Amino acid sequence: MISGLCHNCCFSIVFLALILVSTTPFTDAQSCNGILISYAYGGGVRLPPNVTDPKKQPYRFESTLSVLNNGLDELKSWKVFVGFQHDEFLVSASGAVIFDGTSLPAAVGNGTVFAGYPMTDLKTAIETAGDLTQMEAQIELVGTVFGVAPPSVPLPSSIKLANDGFICRQAAGQGKNGTNVCCTRDPKFKANITTDDKFLPRQNGDLTIMYDVIKTYDSNYWAEVTMANHNPLGRLDNWRLSWDWMNDEFIFSMKGAYPSVVDASDCIFGKQGTFYKDLDFANVLNCERRPTIIDLPATKFNDTDVGKIPSCCRNGTILPPSMDPSMSLSRFQMQVFKMPPVLNRSDLSPPQNWKVSGSLNPDYKCGPPVRVSPTENPDPTGLPLNKTVFASWQIVCNITTAKGTSRKCCVSFSAFYNESVIPCKTCACGCPTNTERTCSATAPAMWLPPDALLVPFDNRTLKAYAWARLKHLPTPKPMPCSDNCGVSINWHLLTDYNKGWSARVTLFNWGETNFADWFAAVQMDKAAAGFEKMYSFNATAVDINGVNNTIIMQGLEGLNYLVGEVDGANPLRDPRVPGKQQSVISFTKKTTPGINVVRGDGFPTKVFFNGEECSLPSVLPTSASRNGFSYATLKLLPLLIFVFVW
Repeated sequence: MISGLCHNCCFSIVFLALILVSTTPFTDAQSCNGILISYAYGGGVRLPPNVTDPKKQPYRFESTLSVLNNGLDELKSWKVFVGFQHDEFLVSASGAVIFDGTSLPAAVGNGTVFAGYPMTDLKTAIETAGDLTQMEAQIELVGTVFGVAPPSVPLPSSIKLANDGFICRQAAGQGKNGTNVCCTRDPKFKANITTDDKFLPRQNGDLTIMYDVIKTYDSNYWAEVTMANHNPLGRLDNWRLSWDWMNDEFIFSMKGAYPSVVDASDCIFGKQGTFYKDLDFANVLNCERRPTIIDLPATKFNDTDVGKIPSCCRNGTILPPSMDPSMSLSRFQMQVFKMPPVLNRSDLSPPQNWKVSGSLNPDYKCGPPVRVSPTENPDPTGLPLNKTVFASWQIVCNITTAKGTSRKCCVSFSAFYNESVIPCKTCACGCPTNTERTCSATAPAMWLPPDALLVPFDNRTLKAYAWARLKHLPTPKPMPCSDNCGVSINWHLLTDYNKGWSARVTLFNWGETNFADWFAAVQMDKAAAGFEKMYSFNATAVDINGVNNTIIMQGLEGLNYLVGEVDGANPLRDPRVPGKQQSVISFTKKTTPGINVVRGDGFPTKVFFNGEECSLPSVLPTSASRNGFSYATLKLLPLLIFVFVW
């Protein structure tokens, strides 16, 4: 009896000691039957330079973020939001990464979400017998804060668990230097997995990346990386994929893609060269901590050394599934060498902080790799069975538009009942930093004669002034700045009659980049149901999120190449000539009763080019001077026909 009591006392003392060594007070840990999150400020010192404005004076700060699982269920892939509010600049975070893939150091003054790494899952006290090393994650934060001088404490505005299905109470003070909050499961939340599942389910996103380990050895492994596009309007051109190695790994060889820089010097003069003394580093492809991977051209698909990988070698093009499902994937394989102490064939860890980008494509934010069930592939022998890989992680990327981000394409409007063209907005795709003496970034764009659309902005000044005088339009001083867009699209309302109507769509490429397999899309809130056909493009109406209001268009087979801007026939005299493609699109009014084409229903509410949403004019052409086809428009038609036939 006495020995039993002593045993229980000893266990209680040990368990209490384990809890007390953490940053979480014992009373808080005992009272929270869920996920206890705490933030403790450790101290700070003044940093140079010394500035006169106290709000801009930098200080070093050190804090500890703790996440403790006191619940009944294991917490998989934990995520915590910290509401930084003092223009913090985070330099390091041990035991975690930033959820959106941002590499450190990074500005986090508007708050950020942390994800666990390498400890992504937090087990319960029940299944670990109270082992805090498996129940709790502690993240040591070091960074710079502005305007909060010691002894003042720069605490975050809030902290909370960012995993789905949890409710967090109001944060409670932890003395003057800390705060904590308890988050419990929401009884109303319906999860799509059970707590007994070993892996989290695969998530949906605009773009998903699978990191599959297909071969593994003690010192290295082969990984297959598959990017899959799921957004009906999203695409990537000349994609560039990057990540951070967290344990000094390096790329020995690849098939289906290649590093943008082939360089082994970081290995030769680093710890990798010291450890792998007998390895020929002349064959190593890349030793950068953050490599950038690019696709191979199609000519390398059948190359036995670097090709022969399904869905590889497409020159960096990933199309939307609505356009071509077979081209919505891109895949490559790479051999990764590991470093101590992870020299074990079962010790596998994916890179972190993934980022994918393209040319004139949407911006993506990628989450951290999440362990999912191993990918199943058809057996290479042809037998009717599937073969699983050794381990799989999924990275989910979604299209985002950061505040203040400029568009990359723009739209102009014109109509048969108005002689003027409403051009792209001033600075639609950004403006030069110094515009005081050259142009106005705030003045509205000047209306133009139709033929002005055929020449670059720098050659439109005289035409714009002459048109303004002829039509008694205002002429701002200084002149409005250019739209600065590499691609512009003109939507011209061509006809409107009892049973239907039509428009003419013209694409202009003012940049030097050629666009192969281009596509555009228009959203017509009231008119899409009446879409009939396009005459020089392939086009189809598609459902997006259950709404049938979008029409996708692309060039005909063999003609889907939008070339870049080139010199005129006489470069010394003639303006540069943009790449152009044009088609008429027709609609019926039979399925859209009550549509008012002239009053605005005949113009798109959103326009996309290669997945990028374009800037639209703020106003529509008016019908105040409607007299059928205008003289200027009729005069322009032979010129446009000549240009496109030529």
